[in-house]
Amino acid sequence: MLEKLFNLKENHTTVRTEVIAGITTFMTMAYILAVNPSLLSAAGMDSNAVLMATAIASFIGTLLMSLLANYPFALAPGMGLNAYFAFTVCGNMGYSWQIALLAVFIEGLIFIILSLTNVREAIFNAIPMNLKHAVSAGIGLFIAFLGLQGAYLCVSDSSTLVAMLDFTENFHQEGICAILAIIGLFLIAIMHIKQVKGAILYGILITWILGMICQATGIYVVDVEREFYSLFPSFSSFDITAIGKTFGQAFHADFSNVSILNFIMVIFSFLFVDIFDTLGTLIGVSSKANMLDKDGKLPRIKPALLADAIATSAGAILGTSTTTTFVESSSGVAAGGRTGLSSMVTAILFLVAIVFAPLFTAIPGFATAPALIFVGFLMVTSILKVDLTDPIEGIPAYLCVLSMPLFYSIAEGIAVGVISYVVLHIFCGKAKKVTPLMYVLAVLFILKYIFL
Repeated sequence: MLEKLFNLKENHTTVRTEVIAGITTFMTMAYILAVNPSLLSAAGMDSNAVLMATAIASFIGTLLMSLLANYPFALAPGMGLNAYFAFTVCGNMGYSWQIALLAVFIEGLIFIILSLTNVREAIFNAIPMNLKHAVSAGIGLFIAFLGLQGAYLCVSDSSTLVAMLDFTENFHQEGICAILAIIGLFLIAIMHIKQVKGAILYGILITWILGMICQATGIYVVDVEREFYSLFPSFSSFDITAIGKTFGQAFHADFSNVSILNFIMVIFSFLFVDIFDTLGTLIGVSSKANMLDKDGKLPRIKPALLADAIATSAGAILGTSTTTTFVESSSGVAAGGRTGLSSMVTAILFLVAIVFAPLFTAIPGFATAPALIFVGFLMVTSILKVDLTDPIEGIPAYLCVLSMPLFYSIAEGIAVGVISYVVLHIFCGKAKKVTPLMYVLAVLFILKYIFL
C-alpha cells in the first residue's frame, strides 16, 4: 500500500528511511510549537489556543503536501511572518489580531488562485538554474546561522553586530548549551562520515539527553527569568478546548478604525514575503535532493504550492499566522527523505503533539541547532554547481548567497539575486538571455523596496 501511494522504489528509498526522515524533520521544527504561541501572545492571542492552531495547521498543511504532491516537505506557521504579524501589524500599526488573521486568510485565497493559474509555477521556472543552486546554498548559510543562534554560539554585539559567545560568562546557561551544541555537531558529523542512518536524529536526541544529564548534575541551571527552562519534558496537560478562543475569529474583525488601503498593503506584505520564502525553500531543498528535472523544473510543483496555499487559509481560520513550507524540511531530506511518506510521518507527529505538546516543546534549541548547522553544510555544497568562472552568472549567485543570512531572509536573497542578474545582463549586452518574467520580477522587487 505504501509503495503504491508513495512510489518508494522509484524514488530509491525505504519505509525505514522515510520514517526516520519524517521524525528528523519534526524534531528540527518542533520548536515552532513553543515559539509561535509565545510570539502571537504578544498580539493579545491566547497562547494555548495558538499552540493548538499551530499544531493543527502544521498537520493539515504537511498532510496535504504528502498526499497531493508526494514530497518530503513539511509546513508550519513561518518564522518572520509570525513576528511581522505580532509586532508590526498588531504592534506598530495597531490592528487587532482578528484583522491580521483576516489578512492572512485573504492572502491564502490569493495564493490558491495563483497556484491554480500557474503564476507561482511560472515564477519558479523563470529563475535561472545558476540562481536556483545559489538559493540552495544561501538557504544553507541561513539555516546554519539560525543554528548558531539556537546554540548560543552566535550572539549580538554592539560594535560588530554579531560575535562568538563568551563561554565563561553565564556558563551554567549559554555556556554549557553552546558546548553541548558543539558536541552534538561533531557527533552528527562523525556519524554522517561513518554513514550511520539517522545520524541527524540521533544527534538531536543524544544532545538533548546530555543536556538533561547536565541539569541533573547541576552543570546546567534553570533560569526561567532568562528563558532557560527545565530540559526534562513536562507531562502537564493543557486546555484542548482553548482553540475556541481563536477559531473563526478572522471573520469577526472590527473594521471601524481600519484604512482599506493600509489593510491591502498588509495583505500584500504577507503575500510577497510568503510567496518568495516558499519558492526559495522549494528551490533550495528540491535542488539539494536532486528533485529538479534537466530543465530546472520541479515536477508536481502545482499541488505542492496548492498545499501551501490551502494551509495558509486553514491556519488563519484556526488562529495562527501564515503557514508555509519550512526550510527545516532540508534536515529530513538530508536524512534520506524523498517522498510524501516522510512528510506524512511529520504530519502525524504534529497531530500527536496536540496531546503531548509539553513533551515536544521541551526539546531545547541547542539540541536542534547542531542539525541545522550540519544541514547548512550539506546545502551550501550546491554552490559547486554554479559557474563562478562566468562573472555575469557568478556575481548574482554570490550576492544571493550573501544576502540570505545577512539580511535574515530567504525572500531578500532571491530579490537581490534576481535584480542583480537582470541589471548585469542588461548592461553587459546579454539582455536577450533574460526571460520576460525575470524582468517583471526585477521590477516588482524594486517597487517592493520603494513602497513596502
